[in-house]
Amino acid sequence: MSLSSFSTMPTAKLHLKTLPTSTTITPLTLHSPFLPSFRLPKHKPLSILRISTSPAISASLEAGVGIMATKLGMMSFFEDSGTVVPVTVVGFREGNIITQIKTEATDGYSAVQVGYRRVRDRKLTKPEMGHLEKSGIIPLRHLQEFRLQSVDGFEVTQKLDFNELFKEGDLVDVAGTTIGKGFQGGIKRHNFKRGQMTHGSKSHRQLGSIGAGTTPGRVYKGKKMPGRMGGTKTKIRKLKIVKIDDELKILMIKGALPGKPGNLLRIAPAKIVGKNIPKN
Repeated sequence: MSLSSFSTMPTAKLHLKTLPTSTTITPLTLHSPFLPSFRLPKHKPLSILRISTSPAISASLEAGVGIMATKLGMMSFFEDSGTVVPVTVVGFREGNIITQIKTEATDGYSAVQVGYRRVRDRKLTKPEMGHLEKSGIIPLRHLQEFRLQSVDGFEVTQKLDFNELFKEGDLVDVAGTTIGKGFQGGIKRHNFKRGQMTHGSKSHRQLGSIGAGTTPGRVYKGKKMPGRMGGTKTKIRKLKIVKIDDELKILMIKGALPGKPGNLLRIAPAKIVGKNIPKN
């Protein structure tokens, strides 16, 4: 068959019927001189996406109301079996008072606001003082929210006691601000390996290549490089409460906690899916 014969062959044309304005899709018909006429199967009506007008809350739910505390330091704790456990000692200043209760009707979500660490009046701004005086509460430095599924049973000016919230053996999530390290290099910040110190090497602790030349001709976002290290908020999950001392009013939590002694900590029951957090 010559090439000229292809030019005389009929061209396949696809004719599609226009869609109606209704939400249902009518069957489409396909016409071609090479294929027999057939009809495409029917489709179900299109469902209209309904968008909720309620405000979107990005904060996650807590497993239960928590408290704020102050980091005191670390020590070794000897269990009855003789095992040595590294623990962080956590103390409590005056506070952990409920300052506000937020509900679905008033704020669009349920949460309990807790205040911690009493300070002088002049240490707070007038809006902060007005917020606390409205409920008849003493001046408190730190205010944090614990978003809950239900706020039933909580009252404003109610004092939260760690003995009632936690017991020995419980798992908790502890959040705080890490120790600031300042501007650090790649070895300390990202655990990079250094080059040889001898044998004529001139690359010891330098970062090295950060990308190709012409392609892509730029540095990818998120490239691990020297920069400011530490001083960020972090949360350590599922830490065990080893000891509760009622006389000294302290908690001993297994492991290291963020920050240095005197740092503010946020302690809440550990979130465990299927136990205290419902499955999706």
